[in-house]
Amino acid sequence: MGQWEGIDEAVAVADSGTFVGAAALLKVSTSHVSRAIARLEDRLGSMLFYRTTRYVGLTDTGRSFVAQARRLIQERDELHAFASGDGEPQGELRVTSSIAMGERFVAPILARFADRYPRISIVLDLTNRVTDLVAEGYDIGIRTGDIADQRLASRKVALRKLETVAAPTYIARRGQPQSVSDLANHDCLAGTASNWMFLEKGAPRVITPRARWRCNSGEVTVANALNGRGICQLPAFYVRTRIEEGHLVRVLPQYQAAPEPIWMVYPRHRHLLPKIRKLAQNLEDQMQTALDQA
Repeated sequence: MGQWEGIDEAVAVADSGTFVGAAALLKVSTSHVSRAIARLEDRLGSMLFYRTTRYVGLTDTGRSFVAQARRLIQERDELHAFASGDGEPQGELRVTSSIAMGERFVAPILARFADRYPRISIVLDLTNRVTDLVAEGYDIGIRTGDIADQRLASRKVALRKLETVAAPTYIARRGQPQSVSDLANHDCLAGTASNWMFLEKGAPRVITPRARWRCNSGEVTVANALNGRGICQLPAFYVRTRIEEGHLVRVLPQYQAAPEPIWMVYPRHRHLLPKIRKLAQNLEDQMQTALDQA
């Protein structure tokens, strides 16, 4: 068994609560489980379990170790299935995304994915915090912008258009900006993104608006724009319908930035797992259409 010796046994003891129960789960002897756990603890130089005549419980180190070991076992079994020709996705799939993107687009795609593959279970964490996928144990993150983390592989799954808009009442009161620099003299409403993106003389231009209002909710930012409080820049899915209905108008359309890529990112060592490969294909097939129709 080498470095794997004791890992299955540790997870089995944690799951069953006893060495006897672990032996039954693994179809081995209780003495085998006991010896495997003892050798594992000796290699680690740390106790994983408290033992009494009536009770076996995880130490703090044991809880952390078993959580990671459970994922390693799952990935090992998935890779074995992949190598043997059983390429059906299985196991837990942990995904993180921004709140708005996740609620509107990622969650429905994941729901259909889980319906198609019943051996998959989904954990979807929606947060506007930039998570550390590797340290926090995520399989996949949905991100925009530059991907600087060298531990992660990335795959483009869609393009997102940004719109800079204001209410007609605001434009009537304050006038239409004629250049990106003019925004310094206007009331800006900032959402989650700190920077606004434009294309000026064929080159990208990024500004950090001096925001009169800042909120990490796109819907709140849109509501303030609709009420004539200022100019905002948001993904098109927030404002497309309002523009079509005339409740918002485009600002500086001649400076509109190129569409922004949406990436599926994942730890590099997991690229062979069927659940990663097949979800990536599902996102590529469905995400752009969903964005365009929102």
